Amino acid sequence: MSNSRRKFLKEIGTTALLTSAGAWNAFGNEEKAEERILLSEKKFSSNEKIRLAVIGIGIQGSGDLRTALKVPGVEFVAACDLYEGRLKRVKEKYGNDIFTTRDHREILNRKDIDAVIIATSDNWHSRITIDALKSGKAVYCEKPMVHKLSQGLGVVQAQQQTKGVLQVGSQRVSSVGYAKAQELYRAGEIGQLNCIEASFDRQSAIGAWEYTMPNDASTSTVSWDRYTEPSFASKIPFDPKKFFWWRNYKDFGTGVAGDLFVHLVSGIHFITGSLGPSKIYSAGQLSYWKDGRDVPDVMTAILDYAATKEHPAFQVMLRVNFISGNGDKGMTRFIGSEGVIDMSGNGFTINHNLLPKAPGIGGYDALDTYPAVMQDELLKAYGQKYTDEDKKRPIKPQVTYKNPDGYDEHFDHFVNFFEGIRSQKPIVEDAAFGFRAAAPCLACNDSYFQKKIVYWDPVAMKLKA
Repeated sequence: MSNSRRKFLKEIGTTALLTSAGAWNAFGNEEKAEERILLSEKKFSSNEKIRLAVIGIGIQGSGDLRTALKVPGVEFVAACDLYEGRLKRVKEKYGNDIFTTRDHREILNRKDIDAVIIATSDNWHSRITIDALKSGKAVYCEKPMVHKLSQGLGVVQAQQQTKGVLQVGSQRVSSVGYAKAQELYRAGEIGQLNCIEASFDRQSAIGAWEYTMPNDASTSTVSWDRYTEPSFASKIPFDPKKFFWWRNYKDFGTGVAGDLFVHLVSGIHFITGSLGPSKIYSAGQLSYWKDGRDVPDVMTAILDYAATKEHPAFQVMLRVNFISGNGDKGMTRFIGSEGVIDMSGNGFTINHNLLPKAPGIGGYDALDTYPAVMQDELLKAYGQKYTDEDKKRPIKPQVTYKNPDGYDEHFDHFVNFFEGIRSQKPIVEDAAFGFRAAAPCLACNDSYFQKKIVYWDPVAMKLKA
């Protein structure tokens, strides 16, 4: 066993406080951890390598590529972007042999490419994903999987018809920490779930998507007409903000809902096993970043999840604040009848608060409003029915989990993707999962702009009247 494997397994076996008797059985993540390390140490021949291209090699695409190349047996061969400067930078970093183009169809037509990362603006996601699946490529598509609700079923059907590999890029569904939280939740560690609170806070211009733009942005360096094609039937004037800050514009991106709500909802669906809400409402405003954007920088949403055979009804409250005095923070809190799972940072804690067997008597001096004789009768009957032990709240110790130092769920998400290509094992976040995570978030935008409640069928993945 290599030193790296020994160290990782030792860390992952000791980072949890196994204080909740009966809930854990065994820690459960060692097997997955060892599988991950074995994959990381495996050597592949040139015939076994997965040849990878990136379509959209901006901030997210570049980050995805760096992580993907850490997985053994992956070779980077081609890149597509609509800004010439990024293609020049690709050759500077990865060599002149990398094929570059501004037209994604040239990537898809190449027979020597096995898989593509799609990290374009949201308005291109569905079209390129469907084209890539039909061309026989495995697809890693950044979230949200689609730009509009009407596009989702088309991608789901394309994956079903082609039987292609498609993974959506919400990496927390591959996290060992989320797997452990899922296990504990489904074991009943917090009792009956009734609501979830989840949020992201940011407080910086970069965090609010005011990225540094290149000093050569023009129609000669940017394929502007190509970029706007899915969103506009006719040509529109060049605007560098709408290209380099595309998340801020609903014609090209999906705002805070499509970017950050999707991360939260993906994790919620993974842990609870839910397919999605049946009713969605959102409100918000443009509070601070009045830079020409047409999407809010503060948004709150309420998602109502109907009862199913698997779980009772519960409610989710989502919030994003791009000018938060709380700083850059994110959390998801699962609140049940017996405890709370607090997920934030590099792990989670579970705190319990259980009801005593005895319900209590009186309450807010209610007994004092009854006749004295009746008070005595009620107190006597209560004392006969419940013991002193029944009146005490049961104590259940806290559970704490922390991911090992250096753990990277983004890496695991790509490990799962490439293993899906090689072994045809089920992908952790396929088109159906990806659409069910994206749809409520896109519905939040519809609710915000149209000022209405949106009704959704999470099973059929369709809007309801």
